[in-house]
Amino acid sequence: MLTIITRESEEPIQSQLRRRIVESIHSGQMQLGQKMPPSRQLAGQLGIARNTVTAVYEELVARGYLDSVPRRGVFVARDLPPEPANQPEAAPGTGPDWDARLKQRPSRLRHIIKPSNWQDYAFPFVYGQVDPSLFPINTWRTCSRDALGRSAIDWWTADRAVEDDPLLVEQIRTQILPQRGIYAKPEEILITLGTQEGLYLLARLLARPGTRVGCEMPGYPDSRNIMAAEGADIIDLPIDSEGARLPDSALDLAVLTPAHHCPTMVPMSPERRLATLARARRDGTVLIEDDYEGETASDGDQTTLKSLDNSGHVAYLGTLSKVLAPGVRLGFMVAAPALVEEARWLRRLIHRSAPLNNQRTAGIFLAEGHYLALQRSLRAALDHRHAKVVEGCDRYLPDFRRTGTHGGSSVWLECPPGVDARALFTAACARGVLFESGDPFVPEDQAGRFLRLGISYIDERKIDAGLAELGRAVRDL
Repeated sequence: MLTIITRESEEPIQSQLRRRIVESIHSGQMQLGQKMPPSRQLAGQLGIARNTVTAVYEELVARGYLDSVPRRGVFVARDLPPEPANQPEAAPGTGPDWDARLKQRPSRLRHIIKPSNWQDYAFPFVYGQVDPSLFPINTWRTCSRDALGRSAIDWWTADRAVEDDPLLVEQIRTQILPQRGIYAKPEEILITLGTQEGLYLLARLLARPGTRVGCEMPGYPDSRNIMAAEGADIIDLPIDSEGARLPDSALDLAVLTPAHHCPTMVPMSPERRLATLARARRDGTVLIEDDYEGETASDGDQTTLKSLDNSGHVAYLGTLSKVLAPGVRLGFMVAAPALVEEARWLRRLIHRSAPLNNQRTAGIFLAEGHYLALQRSLRAALDHRHAKVVEGCDRYLPDFRRTGTHGGSSVWLECPPGVDARALFTAACARGVLFESGDPFVPEDQAGRFLRLGISYIDERKIDAGLAELGRAVRDL
């Protein structure tokens, strides 16, 4: 019963274990009062993390399936909760025809997917995760306590509807944006749930069927998904050594990642940036600048399109997730006041303001100087890791083509002829190496050609060994 855990399943390992324990109890395979294996022992048997077993035990204790007896262990409860009653199945043909009723099918889009148990891998080259060893958790905890002070609580517990925390807005305006050459007024800044929500708000406001939207190809799949969901006409923007290139025909919108192109990490050249802005002014194109790595970028030219924009054609999106944590879900939009005002009221229709307790905690973290100190540490760590990954790729993956970049939190690789990235993924996982498929970023006819190595989470000391294992996986194919 407790021996079947499928790593290839889309169901998280923790969910699999929890479900199998409950099924075994209800089926009688486990007896009432039976002692459960110690968490360390069960984790070793299943080849999973001990904290995964501990979390499952704790949840089942809370739900009444298990009893925890101090100094004795964990036991199957003698007084089990009643088994959920089976819901009667709807008679065929009586329910809604969801295939006909659903106007969109987001689940069928091409998404970036990583295993939920990515932390269990020995060499997790995953993208977008924050290294907990670098995060000052005690400092964040102190800022959280300060956000629970009476004056702060009185402000953020109220229903503010469309307001953002003025402390956080001011810190973004005076600390973060000037690093990117941007000087904005408070009315030009909106707090979002990461850059993702900023993209969604702008799509809802600016795109409709017939709107011509340029999206990078290869590029971030969700910028394309979000714009396509509004019925926009998607125009592929090719990528070369200078970044994205606008087409000869005019666009209404263009979504760009000029600092570090997603996913190749190629920066847009200064000449291409000026030419892009000139085209936008000429054609009336609104440029959406997704500066998703702006907070951790430390290489070369830090100039943003927004910093060069003197005509209001650029809507800038930034995020705090790459420095704080993805789960904090805080980002920001900087744009013309008229556009920000409408985005603010559209945000209200979705969820009102972004969580104000998180906003206040982040505002305190910034105001006390902790953010900039953490940012410096992260940039230094990423620079070291990037250099080590490049060195390891040259040594262990010499036949893989790597884009010529000088920084960033990932490395984009093209497989040599005869190597399929999908088969390599399976072989690498068997060796404890996890990377990200390049398929969601590229056209479907290029599936299996590319992969992305994220470097923000993996321990620098494990990089060389992980790439050596990846090289062995290549030879296994």
